[in-house]
Amino acid sequence: MVNMNFVEQCNTIFAQAVADYHRTDNVDAVMPNPFVAGSIEYDLYCKNWIDTVQWHLEDIIRDPQIDPAEALVIKRRIDASNQDRTDLVERIDSYFWELFHGITPQANARINTESPAWAIDRLSILHVKIWHMREQVERTDVSAEQHEKCVAKMAVLNEQLQDLTTSIGQLLEDYQTGARIMKVYRQMKMYNDPMLNPVLYGKKG
Repeated sequence: MVNMNFVEQCNTIFAQAVADYHRTDNVDAVMPNPFVAGSIEYDLYCKNWIDTVQWHLEDIIRDPQIDPAEALVIKRRIDASNQDRTDLVERIDSYFWELFHGITPQANARINTESPAWAIDRLSILHVKIWHMREQVERTDVSAEQHEKCVAKMAVLNEQLQDLTTSIGQLLEDYQTGARIMKVYRQMKMYNDPMLNPVLYGKKG
């Protein structure tokens, strides 16, 4: 059974991955995934590691003094990371599909606006935001006004974490009971596909 305990497990794994990354705070660090490859726990850890590394790549590329050539390298690395993120989310959705696709929907069952893995994607990114907002709250080199603003933002993020945890748990329960219909739509990103991006397949104007 997948229920609120599963979402709490996601929270635990995401918090662990963010903390593990910040032991080195290096975008080139080797991911120290402690879980068995092929398990859902392994994929969840990978998901947050990708999000955390990409957060820092986005910080680096916004340096106004960055060399343009280096910026291009990082931009392409971010593009590749986005594709990895999408592929991983879809793999997590496959896990949920195997769990729920055989459940008979109720007569009044509804379709959700997003798949469970894309909701978990938002939960993972929220953990990265919370880590970095906590850093801002703990700074001692800022004005009282800035500190207060960060404290207020931190409170909102923590409330969002609680609400998102609850709503994902409720969504999974709805799939289990047939109150919602399990459907998965693959993203089918076109810009990385050499068969679909006109620039890559050489379409002329």
